[in-house]
Amino acid sequence: MLDASTDPRPLHRLLTAALLGLALVATALALPSSGGERAGTTLRDDYEARKAALGVPHTDPPGTPAHTHDPRFKNLLARGGEKGTDATDPTTAAQARAAAAYVAAERRRPDPRLTTVPVRAARREVPQNRYVMAGGCYTLGASPGRFVRATPQGVAAVAGRPRTGTRFRFQATQLGTYLLFFQGRQFLAGSDGLGADRLPSTAAEFTVRQVGGRFTFRLPDGRYLQASGARMGLGARPTAFALRNVDTCLAYPEAQVDVSGRPHAGVTSFQEVRGFVDAHTHGMAFEFLGGRAHCGRPWHKYGVAYALVDCADHSVTGGNGAVLEAFLSGKPSHDPVGWPTFKDWPAPDSLTHEGTYYRWMERAWRGGERLFVNLLVENNKLCEVYPLKKNSCDDMDSIRLQARRMREFQNYVDAQFGGPGKGFYRIVTTPFEARRVINAGKLAVVMGIETSVPFGCTFKAVAGTDVPACTQADITRQIGQMHAMGVRQMELVNKFDNALGGVAGDEGATGVVVNAANFLETGTFWNMKTCAPATTEAHDKNQYALPGGAPAQDAIFGAIGRLFGGVLPALPIYPPPAHCNARGLTGLGAHTIRELVRRDMLFDPDHLSVKSRQAAMDVIEALDHPGVLSSHSWSTPDAYPRIYRAGGFITPYAGDSTGFVDKWRSHVRWADPRYYWGIGFGADINGLGAQGNPRGAGVRNQVTYPFKGINGITVQRQRAGRRVYDINRDGVAQYGLYPDWIQDLTKVAGAARRGDGAAIFDDMTRGPEAYLQMWERATGIRPDSCRNPGLRKPVDVVRKVVKRGMTTTAVMRAVGQPFRRLGTSYGVCAKAPGRPKVMVTIEFSRRGTVVGVRSR
Repeated sequence: MLDASTDPRPLHRLLTAALLGLALVATALALPSSGGERAGTTLRDDYEARKAALGVPHTDPPGTPAHTHDPRFKNLLARGGEKGTDATDPTTAAQARAAAAYVAAERRRPDPRLTTVPVRAARREVPQNRYVMAGGCYTLGASPGRFVRATPQGVAAVAGRPRTGTRFRFQATQLGTYLLFFQGRQFLAGSDGLGADRLPSTAAEFTVRQVGGRFTFRLPDGRYLQASGARMGLGARPTAFALRNVDTCLAYPEAQVDVSGRPHAGVTSFQEVRGFVDAHTHGMAFEFLGGRAHCGRPWHKYGVAYALVDCADHSVTGGNGAVLEAFLSGKPSHDPVGWPTFKDWPAPDSLTHEGTYYRWMERAWRGGERLFVNLLVENNKLCEVYPLKKNSCDDMDSIRLQARRMREFQNYVDAQFGGPGKGFYRIVTTPFEARRVINAGKLAVVMGIETSVPFGCTFKAVAGTDVPACTQADITRQIGQMHAMGVRQMELVNKFDNALGGVAGDEGATGVVVNAANFLETGTFWNMKTCAPATTEAHDKNQYALPGGAPAQDAIFGAIGRLFGGVLPALPIYPPPAHCNARGLTGLGAHTIRELVRRDMLFDPDHLSVKSRQAAMDVIEALDHPGVLSSHSWSTPDAYPRIYRAGGFITPYAGDSTGFVDKWRSHVRWADPRYYWGIGFGADINGLGAQGNPRGAGVRNQVTYPFKGINGITVQRQRAGRRVYDINRDGVAQYGLYPDWIQDLTKVAGAARRGDGAAIFDDMTRGPEAYLQMWERATGIRPDSCRNPGLRKPVDVVRKVVKRGMTTTAVMRAVGQPFRRLGTSYGVCAKAPGRPKVMVTIEFSRRGTVVGVRSR
């Protein structure tokens, strides 16, 4: 079913695109591979063969069947460039042992006490405001003793008791506006007078207003629901109806959550948090690349049957000739039907279909996720190349649009949960606000940017000189605008070199096309040279001039260019690998980092060339800015220890559970004992990153359902219509399966080494706290004085600067981050004559103001 609120292209254009797609797919799938492969080998076959030859060693648990991984991408320790099997760990053995011992000691520290909160407020017999009816069942009292009864034959106010009236399901379309859904799968509507409609429409959307203890119902055209005796109708004068809650009514079609138990929360708003953190996902990517390349969207006012639909150019041909999807997945056709069957999508390798539908987001939250970074994303040149579009291709226009969609999504979730501020999805702009949100049991959402031409800062190569299209003043002004909009995390580059710095590039068939697009954007190709020394393991993506294998990861950009870009310029012949982009961080790039730091924003060096990233980290270290993180493994092993030493945080790309466990083991060896330890993941879902594949339903250590999650919740197999998802069989087909994926991590880690299942779970649940502490330090708060003895103040100084009535934030600005923040107290380390370490406990009221200080 197509979204009735959109304006799809004319049918003849869709058919033209589909026919073009059929021809292109037929050509693409018939292309011979390079290197003398057998005739008839498809790109997909060639890609699968190459995967086995490029494997990196990892530990599979006993019973895992023979399989291959894709180490070039989702299971690499560093997707930005390193050789995998030969990757050099920059730490010494002694340093690695010390870091692992420190992390083990961190796990033994007392956990914060958790409580639970209801998913939503309990319903009252009479709704207390116009928002709380969402998802509930009510009868409408027209007058004393008369209740609204709707049938296919008409609507009347029938005399009798409350049960005489029709039980209406109040399905929220936005805050305070509802569809009234009832038996027979019909909607109360005013399409042609007052009656029953089979499909939702604006003629069935009633905006509710409260009048004393009663409620009025108004259609968008201004007509009100009216009652006069037994007669019901629509008119200019409203009738106020009495609503009464009833136990059950017809369920509205919707994906299920299948997590039971109340969400976990903190016992105070300022204590240490627990949960999971995803620092890299694109929840609003349905609007990028012109708004027609991505199929489906995270929400629709009429629900799942309208949100999770295939692209129009896929549906019109029955899934045949869906050129972009076919190229990326290696399948010439797919079932275009989403709800309720979901036969072919979403799936781990389906990069064109929606993965973050709001109920799947809700399941991730109910399953324990508490911090989520939504990155606003665009690539203007590939947007221009893609033939179907409805939005501007300008990077910053697209980013502003996606930011508006984030606010709209928050409002929609609020509408489903009972009113403004009631939903689980809360956009935050400070670490202190995020801590309050998480301890209230909700999902703190950070807004970030990952785009190819931020602030219009492209350049053109003219006579061997780069001519930037922006100035420092442009950057300063626009970063201020982005900050005011709510952005707090940012990368400098994505797929192209720009006026801020060089890019790591892409390899293989994707690299060929993206490099050509880089030329179209800038007038120059990636300046890849043989690294010096040539044996370095910290390098960018290796290049070659001829395509040789279908991309499988971060591939949508290359696929669009390859399929729709027409005649692309011939690429240069590059010298022998390993390749390093000679283009480094520019003065404008350094200025951008300084402007981010000045506003306490978080800098992500992912996608930068090695040369650019090293220079960027020089700037970060010179500014002593701890607000740095690698969010999805697009940095290199030389950078990870520097990020940790700066006081930063890292979330490796999620990928397969087996690959992530390997990455986790490596990152434990880089932990810096001066800072709180925890780890998260970067899902990179929605058009950009392939998700984790299943390990197989036959493995001995598979995830068994139901299983217990954080704070005792129970997780069942997730259902959507007639589809039942199982992590063992389906992998991370959509975002709601991340609680299952985390459970799979414990199975993989625990089978390989006793005790590691509990260890990785502990490290993952500490991830949001580690992110928040990094963000606190980015605002100027010093690290804790227990892990950093040189920061300890004398006990009498601590007692003097911490005054009764100070807030928790004011206390941290005075004495640094607490080593312990459990319940209503902070613990900091001080010193006294003859005593280098004295624990000082600062007691707070439940509201978070100082009530006392004691030391021992």
